[in-house]
Amino acid sequence: MYYRTLNEDEYRDLEDRILYEDNHLLIVNKRAGEIVQGDRTGDECLAETLKAFVAQRDGKPGQVFMGIPHRLDRPVSGIVVFAKTSKALERMTALFREGSVHKTYWALCCSAPAVPEAELEDWLVRNEKLNKTFIAKTGAKNRDAKPARLRYRYLCHTERYHLLEVELLTGRHHQIRCQLAGMGCVIKGDLKYGAPRSNPDGGISLHSRHIQFIHPVKGTTVDITAPLPSSWPDLPNTVCAYTR
Repeated sequence: MYYRTLNEDEYRDLEDRILYEDNHLLIVNKRAGEIVQGDRTGDECLAETLKAFVAQRDGKPGQVFMGIPHRLDRPVSGIVVFAKTSKALERMTALFREGSVHKTYWALCCSAPAVPEAELEDWLVRNEKLNKTFIAKTGAKNRDAKPARLRYRYLCHTERYHLLEVELLTGRHHQIRCQLAGMGCVIKGDLKYGAPRSNPDGGISLHSRHIQFIHPVKGTTVDITAPLPSSWPDLPNTVCAYTR
């Protein structure tokens, strides 16, 4: 066997978090704290765990292909797309690169925005040493800065937090975390960008909620919504009126 055997709890957990699967794609609801691809921590990544799951479920004696066309930050939860064939990987990667994949995130923030709906445009600079992104005060004059755009919409609030829906228009490092913090709406649990306290699970309250794209092989529409983590506070069943 190329892969370790998952215990029953691990197996059932992964099985329950599969949002979509066919011969080409596997879409999973990632937990906060899981890494999509291996890094210097040496922790087992979700791609490798899924290889073990597929090998065990399907009785595959050899290697399992699990391509990674995009990633989510480790503390972020929600939808991650994996490719089960090299053809699907190549085509999905192109869809993400071309902006043909429509992604919506939910962010639970410590403060409400000044206006309920807007588009944010900033120039962002990544500091690799700190693994953090900053808004460039000099904008386009900074040669290291890259343009970043997103749209947000206020959805509702709990007793202490405010829920925003975010549509990414560009894909920069820590873009949502940085731009929301820049307008005073720090994401719950995000110590790196100014949250006052961490979340118990070590993650942040940013969730890849919805994704829509044209299937890279079948040509059909794939439309997926990921359930929220159980650790999130109860949210109203309907969108609340805007309050600040």
